[in-house]
Formats: sequence, structure tokens, C-alpha cells
Amino acid sequence: MAPKIKSSDVAIQEIRNESHDYPHRVAKFPENRNRNRYRDVSPYDHSRVKLQNIENDYINASLVHMEEAQRSYVLTQGPLPNTCCHFWLMVWQQKSKAVVMLNRVVEKESVKCAQYWPTDDREMVFKETGFRVKLLSEDVKSYYTVHLLQLENISSGETRTISHFHYTTWPDFGVPESPASFLNFLFKVRASGSLDPEHGPAVVHCSAGIGRSGTFSLVDTCLLLMEKGDDINIKQVLLNMRKYRMGLIQTPDQLRFSYMAIIEGAKCIKGDSNIQKRWKELSEEDLSPASDHSPTRGVTEKYNGNRICPEGEKLPGERCAGLSSKIQDSVEESRESVVRKRIREDRKAATAQKVQRMKQRLNETERKRKRWLYWQPILTKIGVLSVVLVGALVSWTLFFQQHVL
Repeated sequence: MAPKIKSSDVAIQEIRNESHDYPHRVAKFPENRNRNRYRDVSPYDHSRVKLQNIENDYINASLVHMEEAQRSYVLTQGPLPNTCCHFWLMVWQQKSKAVVMLNRVVEKESVKCAQYWPTDDREMVFKETGFRVKLLSEDVKSYYTVHLLQLENISSGETRTISHFHYTTWPDFGVPESPASFLNFLFKVRASGSLDPEHGPAVVHCSAGIGRSGTFSLVDTCLLLMEKGDDINIKQVLLNMRKYRMGLIQTPDQLRFSYMAIIEGAKCIKGDSNIQKRWKELSEEDLSPASDHSPTRGVTEKYNGNRICPEGEKLPGERCAGLSSKIQDSVEESRESVVRKRIREDRKAATAQKVQRMKQRLNETERKRKRWLYWQPILTKIGVLSVVLVGALVSWTLFFQQHVL
């Protein structure tokens, strides 16, 4: 009997329902609120990265350790202007060899990430944590860019070379143009050796550090397990990853794309020696980058009819069945729902900041009023005394002048 096939929107809802919720109290401390990009995305207390040798050890980042695959990742949000210094401190202390960036700094006129690395020949200095970052080289492809950065600990003078892999065409809440381009990028990161266990965990981030970052980590982990000869349950792998960071993979599209990329990547593992060459050709990485990196909706939609299996079946041992064409409406509704939620969160955050500023102004006004109430009687007495003294002085002067005359 053929297995029952579920649409990707049903599958993602099941994953949400089956995911565990763990305490994340530290992220909610008042002093840490301005270190979180989104109010509803927090690292769990048990798996959060703790900064060392600093008064406040909090950063919105999670250490995800996949024991069976022998792979670890640090999944984090896109740095804020006030957390760039903490970001580089984390990269240094985790002994990371690479940073994988899956978003652009600005997307659809919305800032998704601070510019935390230097451009051109300039350098960036982060005095708060004592680090200097220099750009050594830049290799620009049509849909990704590789920077080589020098990270220097100013106090010790020690330097390290960090590979910065920047995927420039992955839309927020969407998916890359094709599994081929994504896999070509993933294998580029792998070929650098930056993900190998002898180095610290690679730092992977997008805007929130859960959607695109979760997709990248899930595909890489599943392909690793396949290489080891293990049968894999993709749903269970994702549930295990969600024990370390909440909300990994946000939309049905991202889940479905993960399955597509894993199925395509399995061809390489099975011994197709030409598959990576085909990925490179299909991705057209050597073309000039487009002025608008966001793929059109039409490009993304061409994968909606592909045969995938967003279900818990084991791969690659079983053949995946096709999804119904009716998925599109539900996928659209789910994506729009997530986007609306993010917009609401952004508005709430902006409103909260305005309210906080108003409270600060009111508090300052209240402090000024209390100071005035404190000093008013004293100043009044001083004024009265001054008048009396001046009057006495004038009277004495007039009296003295009359007697002299």
C-alpha cells in the first residue's frame, strides 16, 4: 500500500505541533531586549551561545549540535548595529572558520541585517569587544559572493582568516531559484573545509536565524547522514534540530525546497560524477550579478509541481510521490500569514521603541519637575532674603548719606 502523502503546509504544521518548547528566559531580560531583532525569536537557555569574558554574556545565537552527522552550527540572527561587536566576539570564541550569510542587508526596503563586515579596502574596528576586521579579497558570482576577511584580536595581535559566504539571491520567506544553485553554493562552502569538525562551528545567519538558516543546516545535515550510509527521516532530523533553536524552517515552501535539494543532492552521493558540474552550469554562477537579486515570483513557482515528498518517509531508499497542485493556494496563504506576522512584529517593535522614548521623555520631565519642586522653596527663601538684604543695604546707604550731609 502506497504511503499517504501530505502537502508541505500540512507537514510544516505537524512539525510545529510536535516541536518542543524550552525555556528562553535570558532573552527576555530587560537588558537583553535591545539585542533581539525580533521579539518572537529567542534562543533557548540550554543551547544559547554564551559570550565569555564580558559583563553581559547574551547574544541571540544557538549552538546546534547534530551528533549523528558530527556537525555543529551556530545559528544566529542578522547582527544589529549594537550587536556587531558581540557577533565577532562570538566568531572568535567559537573558533569558527566561516560565516554563512543567507540574506541581504536590505530587502524590499527593510533592513534585515547590519553591515558588519568591511567593503573595499576599508577596515572596521569594534572597540567594545576589541576586534578589527579587514577585507582581504572578494570573489563575486552571479548569486553569491565569497569574502576572505582578517579578524584581529587587538589586545593580543592574533589574526585569523574567516571565509564569508554570502548568498545574495535568497528571498525572505522564499526559496532560491533552483536546488542546483543552492547545492552549488553549499558544496562551495563544504569544499573550503570550513564545516569540518576540526574547526569550530560555522556561523550561519539570515535575518531571524531560523528560516533560511534552518533550510541550509537541514539540507547539509541530511546529505551528511546519507554520505554515512544512514537511512534518514527528514522530519525527525528537523525536529531534532528544533530542540536547539526554535522555529527552524518557517514556511511550506522552505520545507518543500529542503526535500527537493536533498533529493537532488542524493544523486551526487549515489555516484553521479557529473552532477556538480551540471549544478554549476545550471546556476550560471559566472554571469554578472543581476541588479535586483530578488527572483521573480514566476521563477519560484516553476517548482510548485515538482515531485517531492514533504513527509516522514526515509530517503533515498523510497521513491517520493508527487504533491497535489492544490498545494499552491495553501502555500501562498501560509507564506502571506508568516509575512503578515513579521510585519506586525516589526510594527510592534517600532511602537514599543516609540513608547519607550515617550516614557523616557516623561520620566525626564518628571525628574525636572521634582528637582524644581525641591529647589523652589529654597530659591524663594533665597530671593526673599536677597530682597531684605538689598532693602537693608539701600536703607543703610540713605541713612548714612543723610547724616553725612
